[in-house]
Amino acid sequence: MATKVVMEALSPTMEEGRLVEWKKNTGDAIAVGDVLAEVETDKAVMELVARAAGVLINQVVTAGTTVPVAGVVAWIGAAGEEIPGGGAPAGAPAGAQPSAPSAAPSAAATPERRTDKPPVVTEATPGGPGTNVPGSSARTTDVRAQPSAPADAPAAAPTPGARVKASPLAKRIAADQGVDLAGIAGSGPEGRIVMRDVERAGSVRPTDVRAANGVGAFTDVPLSQMRKTIAKRLVQSIGPIPTYYLTAEADMERVAEARESLIAKDDKGKFSFNDFVIRAAAGALRQHPWVNAWWLDNQVRQWHEVHVGVAVAVDEGLITPIIRHADQKSLREIAAEVRELAGRAREKRLKPEEYTGATFSISNLGMFGIDEFTAIINPPEAAILAVGRIEQRAVVVDGTVAVRRRMRITMSCDHRVIDGATGAAFLKTLVGTLENPLALVW
Repeated sequence: MATKVVMEALSPTMEEGRLVEWKKNTGDAIAVGDVLAEVETDKAVMELVARAAGVLINQVVTAGTTVPVAGVVAWIGAAGEEIPGGGAPAGAPAGAQPSAPSAAPSAAATPERRTDKPPVVTEATPGGPGTNVPGSSARTTDVRAQPSAPADAPAAAPTPGARVKASPLAKRIAADQGVDLAGIAGSGPEGRIVMRDVERAGSVRPTDVRAANGVGAFTDVPLSQMRKTIAKRLVQSIGPIPTYYLTAEADMERVAEARESLIAKDDKGKFSFNDFVIRAAAGALRQHPWVNAWWLDNQVRQWHEVHVGVAVAVDEGLITPIIRHADQKSLREIAAEVRELAGRAREKRLKPEEYTGATFSISNLGMFGIDEFTAIINPPEAAILAVGRIEQRAVVVDGTVAVRRRMRITMSCDHRVIDGATGAAFLKTLVGTLENPLALVW
C-alpha cells in the first residue's frame, strides 16, 4: 500500500515549509532514510528524508511550493501502484502556494543550497535549551555545510552554451534586474553564482528594469519562511507583553584598553566589544535570576543555566544563535563561538537546538552607528538588551571634564516578571562589570 510523504516539522517553530528542490525523481527506488528533498524552514534549509521504502510513485508538489506541516508532498509505494483516490495529485495541501511569482524562475531550479552573504532583533522559541527543545531531537537532520569561497576569488565566467550554476536567490535577483547569468563569474562553491556576484554585475535596480519594460515601478517580494515567522513572533511580543525600558550608560574606556591589549598579545584572537558585553551580561544574569527567566503564563521559570542569544542579521531577517552556559566560558571561547555560529547562521546551516532555548538575548546595532534603541522581547524570555555604539564624549570625571569612550544600553523588560528595581539592579551590575572588566579577561 502506498505511503504518504508529508511535510515534517523540521524545527520547533515551523508551521510550513518551502520545498526547495527534489533530490529524488518519480520512479526512483527509495530506501528508508534517503534524502527526498531539501526544505526551507523558518530558520534553515534542511533535508526531508524517507520514512518508508519502495518507489517514488508521485511528486504531489513542485519545487518552490510552500506546504503546511503535515501536508502531503509525495507518495512512496510499489512500482506501478496507484495513489489512493485514483492517483490524482489531489493530495496536495489546500494551503500550498508557490513561493515566487510564476513569471520568475523557480527558486529551486538548481541543486545548490543558497550560501549568499547577508543583513538582528532576535527570535527564541519556547522549549528547553539544548537537546531538550520540544520536538527537536526527533525531527532534526543535520544540514550539510557548504562553505563559501572567498569573495575575491571568483571562478571564470561560464562559456557560451554551458550550464549556468547559480543559487536560487541569485537567479531570482538576476531575473528582477535583467542580468544575464552567463556573463557572470561565480564566487560560490565550485564556481556557483551567488547573490553578491549578481549584485556586483547589476548596475540598475529591479524597479528601474521593470519600469523600463513597462511592468511597473515596484517589485513584490514573496515572504520567506523566516520573515513569516518573525512577523508572527513580533505580534506575539509587542502586543500582549507589558514592556518597559531602562537605559544606562557605561564607560567603556577600560574595556577598550583590555581589548587592545588582548589583540596585541594574541594575533589569533579576535575580540569584539560585543564579546565583552556577552560575558559581562552572563555574569550579571547569574546574580539576578529574575532577569534570567521565562514567563510561562501560569508560572515564572528561573533558569539555573545561562544561555545568551546573540542577534545576527541575515539577508532574510533575524536569527539568534545561542551561547550556552555563557557564564562558564572564557572571553576567548565566547568570541570564537560567536564568530562560528554567526557564520553558519548567515549560511542558514544552524540546527534548531542552536537557536532555540535562550534565557536572555542581546541585540547590538552599534556597528551601524546607532546610539541607542529598544529591542523587542523574544517570548518566553523576560528581557532583551539593546546595545548602541561606543563613541567618545566629554564627561565629568573626578570633577574635571575628560573625553571618554561611552556606550548606551537599553533593556526591554517584561513587567510581569521583572519589576523596575530588579531591572535597574541588573543594569547596575552589568555596567559595573564593564567599567571594571578585569574579571572578564581570563
